[in-house]
Amino acid sequence: MKKLSVSLVALFFVLALAACGQKPAENQASTAPAASGAPAATTPAKEVTLKVGASSVPHAEILNGIKAKMKTQGVNLEVIEFNDYVQPNVQVFEKQLDANFFQHQPYLDQYNADKKQDLVKVVGVHIEPFGAYSQKVKSAAELKEGATVAIPNDPSNAGRALALMEKNGLIKLKDGVGIKGTVKDIVENNKKLQIKELDPAMLPRTIGEFDLALINTNYALQANLNPTKDALFIEDKNSPYVNILVARPDNKDSEAMQKLAKELNSADTKKFIEDKYKGAIVPAF
Repeated sequence: MKKLSVSLVALFFVLALAACGQKPAENQASTAPAASGAPAATTPAKEVTLKVGASSVPHAEILNGIKAKMKTQGVNLEVIEFNDYVQPNVQVFEKQLDANFFQHQPYLDQYNADKKQDLVKVVGVHIEPFGAYSQKVKSAAELKEGATVAIPNDPSNAGRALALMEKNGLIKLKDGVGIKGTVKDIVENNKKLQIKELDPAMLPRTIGEFDLALINTNYALQANLNPTKDALFIEDKNSPYVNILVARPDNKDSEAMQKLAKELNSADTKKFIEDKYKGAIVPAF
């Protein structure tokens, strides 16, 4: 009887050890690749965040309008709004931002030359026809001798403003200067207009202090000015000042950046621009 009990106990331990020895094999089987013909488990692609600096209107509005579609493509679009034309470029160069959307090519060229940087265009999106506004006169012809005129103080937009003034008969610039003209290049100023250069963001706020102010459309829209209705004169749709998405050479061709570029040039974005801005902003694609 005693021998039988010992045998039973021994058999119990043998079976227990055998069972324990099978557990690792079971665990290993649970993590092994699926058998041939069975669907393999897939790991979701990691979402990429793009930080893009933009002027509030219309650039940030356009970017925010495509956020949801970018999300479905694995891109989390983070839009940071700025109210100046310097920091968005500084922060892209310093890698605080991935890209920016607020400027045209002539401005970028001047910025790169002045700062010895190498920011690059990714894609062109829209044109913002530049306009002249006034709370004191209803046409350029009404401007009196000695009238005050405010223009942007950055070189590319100052030249743009002067070229538009020349086109509308207010001044004459030195031959050949084109959009690169400065106040010093004015060779005829029959009305002795007093031209003052101001920070572009300040122009809508101080419009009442001048007889005429030439304002970038993004700032005009922020001040509830309608370029197609309120401007005394305005650039036509053939303006060369296409607003562009800008990045660094090291990230301009990244998959996420190219997805953003494609969406900014999509049929949906074109319709959004046309429906929302009704000619004040013109798609460039």
